Amino acid sequence: MAPACVSDDLAVAVSAERLWKLFMDSYAMPKACAGLVDAIEVEGDGSPGTVYTLKLNPGAGVGSTYKTRVVVCDGATHVLKSEVLEAESTVGKLKSHSTETKLEAAGDGSCVAKLKVEYELEDGSSLTPEKEKTIIDGYAGMLKMIEAYLVAHPAEYA
Repeated sequence: MAPACVSDDLAVAVSAERLWKLFMDSYAMPKACAGLVDAIEVEGDGSPGTVYTLKLNPGAGVGSTYKTRVVVCDGATHVLKSEVLEAESTVGKLKSHSTETKLEAAGDGSCVAKLKVEYELEDGSSLTPEKEKTIIDGYAGMLKMIEAYLVAHPAEYA
C-alpha cells in the first residue's frame, strides 16, 4: 500500500519570516514549547541530513523522544520536510512517517502553515479519520505553542 496523506492549513498570528527564523534556531524548541520539549540534540547544521532528537517531557503523555532527519530545508519558499526516525505513536505501528510544513504569508504579521503528514502503517491498513486527526492535531498543537511564544515575545526573531 502506498503511504497515506493527511493535511491541514493553520492560520498563524505571526509572520512566515519570524516563524521560519524560530524553526531554524535548533535550540529554540525547549523555550518555545516549554512543558512539551525538555531538550534537543542536533547532529548537523540544519541542512538536509541533519538529525534532531527532541527529549519530551514525560508529563506531556506523548512519549520520551521524537527523532527526525531533515529532507528539505528551503528558506526561499519556507518549506521544511522531515522523515520521522523515532516516535511513540498512539495511532498504530508506523512503517514510515514524514512531515512537511510550508509557510505562506497571509497579510501583515500573519501566515498560513500548510501541514502535511505522510504515513504508512506496518500492517498496510489505513487509519480511521479520527486517528488521522490525532496526528494532525499533535503537530498543530506544537505549532500553536510556538505561535503563542512568538506573540508573547514580539522582539524575538523579529
